[in-house]
Amino acid sequence: MLPHESAESALTVRETPALPKPGLSQGLKSLIVLGVLGSASALAGIVMAGRTPNPLIQTADAGIPVPLAARLVSAVDIVDARPLERAEGKLERNETLTGLLTRLGAEPGEAGAALHALTGTDVIDSRRLLPGKTQAEAWFDDGKLQAVSVRSGFDSSLLITRTAADGWSATPLYAKLTPGYLRVEAEIESSIYAAALARGADDQQVADFASAFAYDIDFQREIHPGDRFEILFETAYDERGNRVRNGEVLYAALNGKALKRGFYHFTPSDDGVADYFDENGESATKFLMKTPINGARISSNFGTRKHPISGYTRLHKGTDFAAPTGTPIYAAGNGTVERASRNGGYGNYIRIEHPRGYETAYAHLSRYAKGIKAGKKVKQGDVIGYVGSTGASTGPHLHYEVYIKGKPVNVMSLKLPNGRKLEEEPAMLAEFKAHKAMVDALRAAEGGQMAEATFFAGPVTAPPPVTP
Repeated sequence: MLPHESAESALTVRETPALPKPGLSQGLKSLIVLGVLGSASALAGIVMAGRTPNPLIQTADAGIPVPLAARLVSAVDIVDARPLERAEGKLERNETLTGLLTRLGAEPGEAGAALHALTGTDVIDSRRLLPGKTQAEAWFDDGKLQAVSVRSGFDSSLLITRTAADGWSATPLYAKLTPGYLRVEAEIESSIYAAALARGADDQQVADFASAFAYDIDFQREIHPGDRFEILFETAYDERGNRVRNGEVLYAALNGKALKRGFYHFTPSDDGVADYFDENGESATKFLMKTPINGARISSNFGTRKHPISGYTRLHKGTDFAAPTGTPIYAAGNGTVERASRNGGYGNYIRIEHPRGYETAYAHLSRYAKGIKAGKKVKQGDVIGYVGSTGASTGPHLHYEVYIKGKPVNVMSLKLPNGRKLEEEPAMLAEFKAHKAMVDALRAAEGGQMAEATFFAGPVTAPPPVTP
């Protein structure tokens, strides 16, 4: 659940306590700060000469209220200060922060010296410096670098300013986000992925949607034009009211020719294991997954066929999923690894023993996941290996087999045992019903509640903007 923050406290600036020391003129620093506060690429900042020993907490919204501006800039400062030149840009592929600042006009030595202020600190995570997303702004006084603002995420940025002794000091800036929700619903024309992204969802929400239905439907063969879907998920908004992050899926529904069902994301208090449950409290999770891989298409089905390499006609004991080399493969269910080794034409091969006489096998892997070996216990959804084309294979794919008491079966037509049923547990069912009522209220607030398997008719349009 996203943290619930006050919408009135848009930004909080935190400083490490330090002794007072001379720095830039008050006017220059004030102008830099006002530039940071007013720019679209930075969050907020206030670096004042003469810091107090106590941490400074200051808030501001996107409009920069007059009282805050009055505190930042005095009448004397306005007379003494002169406008600073400003340049901004985004990190490019294979570019360093020093290279970005140099590209913005800083001397390489000064860019390096400014960034040296970060040495030994944890004010910025280098893993979050992503090409095309990390933004930087630089301020110059007569061509000389005076300050730098770096934004590596939607909720934080960093302000580096020059001191009077030609040193540099760094101040982290943090945004307070306002939680919200977004509901997207549409008719499927080409794919759920395309329709959901066009209406504000991200890859993760589509992946979560697919996970909820992974046990019930084959997304390659059983989704048809005209089928409809709904996703309700958490969001977060910045101080300007812009949606900056999507979060957990709370509800997912599909109304199609092959399946009409909706699921609520719920975490029972007794075991703390989150799962998707339908309106009756029955878990979406099945004993085994039909498709232990995401984003793949079926390239060959279970049944008799002519082998593409040997030329012999024989039983194809599994289902083939074509996917790029390196695509993760998941354990289809809880169990124990019987084998993880080379196996003739199967190439790199894994076999897992499950309860009730079930076994699953995975072939042609490029490599095994870390720690996967005979005797290893795995849980449903654990990554066990990666797609490859080892053994007798014509291209990268997963060959997936299911056995019941030693006999190969077609998992695509198999009726798999169900998971948890909350109706058998009165206390947990009561918890779920309260959670369901809350989610249904959010669905109604975000565009009209739809009854189970009942969807809006009419032309498909993008949903209206959500006000945080």
